[in-house]
Amino acid sequence: MIERIGANLNLSQKQGTANNNKGFGYYLRNALMEVNRLEKEADTLTKKLAAGENVDLHDVMIATEKANIALQLTVQVRNKAVDAYNEIMRMQV
Repeated sequence: MIERIGANLNLSQKQGTANNNKGFGYYLRNALMEVNRLEKEADTLTKKLAAGENVDLHDVMIATEKANIALQLTVQVRNKAVDAYNEIMRMQV
């Protein structure tokens, strides 16, 4: 799911000054990739548990909650970015 969002963003990594600072897009891409990784990990553990493999229930629940919290954070960051964009668009120049 997050991979599709990341692909649609078409973020480019911009090189900073001589000390190679990383831009906002770089950090955003890494954050989205981490959310995607957490979701995949939770999904894999859930499937293993459902298939009867030797997976502890508490590990599945922890992985699921980590993925859920990461996704909630991502949604809130998106909401703040949209609010900031809307505020800028309302400014009179």
